[in-house]
Amino acid sequence: MALSPPLLLVIIGLSSLAAQWLAWLLRLPAILPLLIFGVLLGPATHVLQPDLLFGNLLFPLVSLSVAIILFEGALTLRFSEIRGLGGVVRNLVTVGMLITFLVISVACHLLLHFSAELSALVGAVTVVTGPTVIAPLMRVVRPKNTINQVLRWEGIIIDPVGAIFTLLVFEFIVLHQQAGSYSHLFLTLGKTAGVGLVAGIVAGWIVGLALRKVWLPGYLQNFAVLAMMLGAFGLSNALADESGLLTVTVMGIWLANMRDVDLTDIIEFKEQLSALLISGLFIILAARLDIHALTGMGWPLVGVLLVVQFVARPLCIAASATGSSLSWRDRLLLCWIAPRGIVAAAVSSLFALTLAKNGYPGAERLVTVVFAIIIGTVVLQSLTSLPIARWLQVQKKQPRGVLIIGANSVARALAQALQKQGLPVQLTDNGWENYRQARMEGLTAYYGYAWSEHAENYLDLNMTSRVLAMSSNRHQNALAVYHFSHILGKDKVSAVRSGNIQNTRGKHDRESSRFRRQETLFSTEYTFGHLSRLISAGATIKATRLNENFGWEDYLNKNQGVIPLFSLNEDKKLTPIGTDQSPELPCTLIALVKNEDTQADSR
Repeated sequence: MALSPPLLLVIIGLSSLAAQWLAWLLRLPAILPLLIFGVLLGPATHVLQPDLLFGNLLFPLVSLSVAIILFEGALTLRFSEIRGLGGVVRNLVTVGMLITFLVISVACHLLLHFSAELSALVGAVTVVTGPTVIAPLMRVVRPKNTINQVLRWEGIIIDPVGAIFTLLVFEFIVLHQQAGSYSHLFLTLGKTAGVGLVAGIVAGWIVGLALRKVWLPGYLQNFAVLAMMLGAFGLSNALADESGLLTVTVMGIWLANMRDVDLTDIIEFKEQLSALLISGLFIILAARLDIHALTGMGWPLVGVLLVVQFVARPLCIAASATGSSLSWRDRLLLCWIAPRGIVAAAVSSLFALTLAKNGYPGAERLVTVVFAIIIGTVVLQSLTSLPIARWLQVQKKQPRGVLIIGANSVARALAQALQKQGLPVQLTDNGWENYRQARMEGLTAYYGYAWSEHAENYLDLNMTSRVLAMSSNRHQNALAVYHFSHILGKDKVSAVRSGNIQNTRGKHDRESSRFRRQETLFSTEYTFGHLSRLISAGATIKATRLNENFGWEDYLNKNQGVIPLFSLNEDKKLTPIGTDQSPELPCTLIALVKNEDTQADSR
């Protein structure tokens, strides 16, 4: 019995949620569970048949979804960050990208006997790795900082850069099919590219100006940016066929680099919307897979996968790392890790639909090959990257870094003290003034929410062994505790107390009892408010060496009213302590020391 369309939409939504939750639970790239659910609903059981369910709406649905995904990715590309990158990353997203494109294109043409145009499109689509698959892999592998930085930034930068390159290749193919002569082809391509660039710049400037001048109330800004982006996409396509995707990509890049435009809330909204669209879209696209076509390609398809893994990537790294300080071990691991992600799947499916609509022969094979490359690279590299990193001895040593949620006066004082002891410290805060003050004090800080997808891409969690939630906002502390407890373990995540536990009452306290159990920083009477008042009154955080000659009791007797915070052992392991605990000696004690005025006030 065929299921009704509303029920099928509900099934897609629930399957998307289940796949994302499973990915979170197992710490896997979300693309794998989404693919499994899509195949199970589609070719395996035929419960979901997207072409029948959506009919003529399938193409605009995929097209608008890809536009939003590309726009969200483009919002993260800031030119100031590119200028600060090493030569290896710049080479990877330029020369390396072109080498990857050429090698994969030639492999598809020779092994799968694709036409030159279709081979080029496969090569262009699969140059993009993407942060959504790199970040989870890096957390598991924990490579050296140089390798981690190269892979992380490659994924972030090549997302929009690769998208623009792929769009240009696609435009060339479509226009070559329609144009009668090369002069007409290049004229039409120039028109399409020109419209895309100009429309993207104008739309980005208008939206940025509206945000800067506050022409819109706060509650309308997210909706307005989305509506104007889709409007620019539609208008651009009306002026020049297939120019809309280039428009939204350029629009996102322009907004990201426009001065005095705060995109924090916009990016967070787009992340949530993209997660929703990516989840549903990928299940729909996976449900359209032709398993028989996939298996029917046989060994030639396996040969393409081997070329992607063992030829294209090594040549890309060899050209990109020439003259760099990377060791041969570093280069070998970089040669191995380059999983393809959701952007490649979404873009290839949209292009296949467009080519099929234009009557291009064999267009459906594009999706089959791209999905095979995605599956092959993600599965192979997820299973083997960790043992290979161990074999090459390029993993980081046991991380000792500290991530502090909040960049207020208390958090900054603690960060300064920990940094003086040689611990890597990062602070995060969504308040601009706190973030700015932290940067002025020479501290590494991230502006935004630590649990967002954007933070996952930009925060280096490989160096983090402990998370301290010290924001003045209890709700944000709780979100950070829940998020990082899953990543690092509950014993590695703690929060400062936000109030007197004995005074809490009722349902609200029962609902937050899980978080209360992790409000374990410092002695029970020292809440965030108390510590903040002491810091404001002149109290300082100092480090003191404790050993057999000058122990715990000696320290307490000499420093009346001191507030012990942490002990740091010989291996640089940081442990929160209180006045009722005695640290294991020898260690360095980090404590809040009151001055005379502070002690008088506290009495």
